[in-house]
Amino acid sequence: MEFFRIKRDIPFMRHALVFNIISFLTFAAAVFFLVTRGLHFSIEFTGGSVLEMQYAQSADLAKTRHAVETLNFGEVQVQNFGTSRDVLVRVPLREGMKQSEVVSKVFDAVCKAENGTVSQLKTDHGDKPVCQAGASEPVSLQRSEFVGPQVGSELARDGALALLVTVVGIMAYLAFRFEWKFAVAGVIANLHDVVIILGFFAYFQWEFSLSVLAAILAVLGYSVNESVVIFDRIREAFRRFRKLNTSEVIDHAITSTMSRTIITHLSTQMMVTSMLIFGGPTLHYFALALTIGILFGIYSSVFVAAALAMWLGVKREDLMKNTKKETDPNDPNAGAVV
Repeated sequence: MEFFRIKRDIPFMRHALVFNIISFLTFAAAVFFLVTRGLHFSIEFTGGSVLEMQYAQSADLAKTRHAVETLNFGEVQVQNFGTSRDVLVRVPLREGMKQSEVVSKVFDAVCKAENGTVSQLKTDHGDKPVCQAGASEPVSLQRSEFVGPQVGSELARDGALALLVTVVGIMAYLAFRFEWKFAVAGVIANLHDVVIILGFFAYFQWEFSLSVLAAILAVLGYSVNESVVIFDRIREAFRRFRKLNTSEVIDHAITSTMSRTIITHLSTQMMVTSMLIFGGPTLHYFALALTIGILFGIYSSVFVAAALAMWLGVKREDLMKNTKKETDPNDPNAGAVV
């Protein structure tokens, strides 16, 4: 489906050098901020306490978050899970404080916000803190656990491994489907997107959580899909237009996919924008990482991946070497029809 068709090819490759210089400077700035500022890791990576609480009525997350933030424990996470009555609270690691003490202070602050008082209820498994406001129990503590820094470092290592495996898989796929020059160009373009996303998170010190890591892996797949579409059109153009040189073929391929690119990215960004606006704190940084990745994914597929493939010397013979066999001029049966 096409909303429009551009009849005259846009000379993208004529300005490829300028745009790639801009890309290099942006990439260098992202690396600089990653080295100097570093990422602001969430509790999943740094460790901390996790509390699961259940409210009698639908929870007011803003009030709960404000109550926990008054303890000055650092940046906390408050979100729904399951139903609107179930709330998950994550508190950063506190040196010099036991987990039971942290849990007690957090639950006490939440209980006071609901105009209740905390008392200890004896059970078969020991004392359990309960929040009472008259004859009712506005909020109850269902579970609490401690995430140690060792678990966090293991998650960080596994996340980096997942990123590496994804990149290697993408490179192998592109090399198998097209040609090694496309594989190198595609992987560099994808890493360009990933590093720039990380650079944004390092510069603004946005919280880097497992959901953001998931968004980055999604951006990798999304970006390589756009590159594959353009590479596929380049291969078709090489076969159809014998008189065009490499840069003209790439210009034609990108121009002919413009309608598809606009439809795909616009519809995706509409969904991501709705998550960014209406998703609340839980989905905010996930949607933000996707937004940055989508915008730079379009840019890198056109001006980075395609330009790098051109500069690596991709040519018609690279993509058509197996489609036509050479005939031996000394073969007596050459040209014979059976």
